[in-house]
Amino acid sequence: MTAPSLLPRHELLAGCPRAADLAPLIDAAEEALRTWEPVWTPLLDAALQELALQRLGSLSELSLATEGGHPGAERRRLLLQRAEAALEPASLEPGLLGLEISGNFLFDPASAAEFRQGLQQVGATAGDLGDLWLRNERGAQTIVDEALAWRLDGQPGQVRSVAVTFASRPIAELRLPEPRLPRRITSGEASLRLDALASAGFGLPRSRMAELIRQGAVRIDWCPVSSPSRDLAVGERVQLDGKGELKLESAEATKRGRYRVVMTRH
Repeated sequence: MTAPSLLPRHELLAGCPRAADLAPLIDAAEEALRTWEPVWTPLLDAALQELALQRLGSLSELSLATEGGHPGAERRRLLLQRAEAALEPASLEPGLLGLEISGNFLFDPASAAEFRQGLQQVGATAGDLGDLWLRNERGAQTIVDEALAWRLDGQPGQVRSVAVTFASRPIAELRLPEPRLPRRITSGEASLRLDALASAGFGLPRSRMAELIRQGAVRIDWCPVSSPSRDLAVGERVQLDGKGELKLESAEATKRGRYRVVMTRH
């Protein structure tokens, strides 16, 4: 017999752009309410985290927190607890470990996406994988579910054409990315085109930014975008893989037909 729902599932899923992804998180929240025990979800992308925090965060009976292994982590687990019995998140182990992916990439460099594909080839799922960053020609480091880290420890693999080995590491031993501090950017632009503003905000050549947009590496408010000529509206946020987030704070037309824009980069 199916247990009765403890949460307003229909209302939580109504109009949800990722209902199929949110439904298991509602299941996890109901488990936490029924058992009075903390529940960690799999590792989630930032868009799904934001959606879950918006939809579930309004429920008074739930306490929510996130953990991704380091302060600036984009991919994180969601911690769900009954509010009146919530423990401090720092006292609960999120089940994460570091994983070193070592190989010779001096003559055959690989992207972060290709390293993730290499992990998927040895059985990793999206929910196992946290943030991943490159280590120049030596390979990459990543944060993963601890069960995956132990399973892959000492095992061989392949990233595109390069043979690699996996080694589990305590997160404290990883060379973690430097945390990004918010930075305010003021710029004069001829238009509000995505490629122009993102080029100024992320400090990349405009041609390169246009290429990244066409390749699908850029999102607006977490939705994929492929047109470099799309105009940005005030308040919209631009996400670029590996480079953080850019928000258009204001755009003021000048007498010369240009725009004075103010952006915040995180």
